[in-house]
Amino acid sequence: MTGSLVRGRYVLTSADPPVIPDGAVRIVGARIDAVGTWADLRSRFPDDEVSGGEHDLVTSGFVNTHGHFSEALVTGLAKHLTLWEWVGSLVGPVAAHLDDEAAYVGTLVGGIQMLQSGITVANDMFVCDPEPGRPVTPGVVRALDDLGLRGVVSFGAGDVRGAPISVLMDEHAALAEAAAASRLSRFRVGIAALGAQSDELHYASVDLAVSGGHGVHIHLQEVREEVTAVRLRHGATPIGYCARTGLFEAPTIAAHCVWVGAADRETLARHGVGVAHNPVSNMILASGVCPVTELRRLGVDVGIGVDGPASNDSQDMLEAIKTTVLLQRVDKLLPQAFTAEEAFEMATIGGARSLGLQDDLGSLEPGKAADLVVFDGTMPSMAAAHDPIAVVVYVAGPREVKDVWVAGRRSVQDGRVVTVDPVEVAERARPIARRIAAAAGLV
Repeated sequence: MTGSLVRGRYVLTSADPPVIPDGAVRIVGARIDAVGTWADLRSRFPDDEVSGGEHDLVTSGFVNTHGHFSEALVTGLAKHLTLWEWVGSLVGPVAAHLDDEAAYVGTLVGGIQMLQSGITVANDMFVCDPEPGRPVTPGVVRALDDLGLRGVVSFGAGDVRGAPISVLMDEHAALAEAAAASRLSRFRVGIAALGAQSDELHYASVDLAVSGGHGVHIHLQEVREEVTAVRLRHGATPIGYCARTGLFEAPTIAAHCVWVGAADRETLARHGVGVAHNPVSNMILASGVCPVTELRRLGVDVGIGVDGPASNDSQDMLEAIKTTVLLQRVDKLLPQAFTAEEAFEMATIGGARSLGLQDDLGSLEPGKAADLVVFDGTMPSMAAAHDPIAVVVYVAGPREVKDVWVAGRRSVQDGRVVTVDPVEVAERARPIARRIAAAAGLV
């Protein structure tokens, strides 16, 4: 069977061996068929189409472990607020004005940026206040399919703003149905935060996740105020409360986990909870520094997230990867505190493990999904690739991303998203963005 060979000066596998000089990846259909040296694979498969080049770098696609397409049309607002204020001033007012069209177009806007920074799978939580009989979140799935971008999709359910629990559960069901029919998306139960849910909704969410066999996507212990509020209400930290209510019986990924003491870190490790580290948004909102090294030392799988476009605001995974290293170093005032290799692992196979997808994604190995990124080695910034992993982590940006393959198809070719027209998307997004910002009282 004829396939495609993707060639690079270095192939960074996130597996064993981690680096293959003058290497190549063979794609057949939606899967990786072989990984090895260029000379070997070319001699074995002389009729295969060839892409990439002798100076390029080839990596596994990046796994964005946390984000919010619901924020894609309200970037650059409320940047002077802490998270506790920001949620009430921006997220709540916006949630009331998001519909299916905003979900679809916003996902296109955010997803284009993600693809251009090498993201091939996005773990998303869409926060909105749906109306009865008018589901919103299926628009996310349609947009991901049109983009050629994998999604782990969830609805960030919360009833503190008065939404009936029955309507929220219907939204979960509509999103799950859309994901089941998609070629690229899968469903998780979203919990916006413990403070956003009544006890009744929380237990309904736990039951849906555990009885339904779904994973969970939740914000946990992002700021000190959250921890204090939950301790006053439930007599336990948010992590302790989730363990007590049985939420962690479902595969769970927890976003942020900044304010976690030793006992909470051990609880996460004991229950196999993955963590999504969001360094850029944590700095913008002055939330604090996630103890990444301590969590990893306990065996917690930690991935990297770009977070939402209203809290980051860039959807640039390469920026987030570099910032992961820098934030740990400046926090500990020690250049040995974190390495490029550790951050690269978190962005690839580590992120996949945090989502329980490591058997299918996150590394370049035969049988795995053909999700990969090609960095343009002809760019001046890539000429001195003495240490290829360091070049990806410290040097590369979206301008160096040449091709992005998702499930064996190119979603980005020669630096441009080819599955949708970015200019048309921008034109369609502008009036919707103006409408939402005005209706939410943000402009």
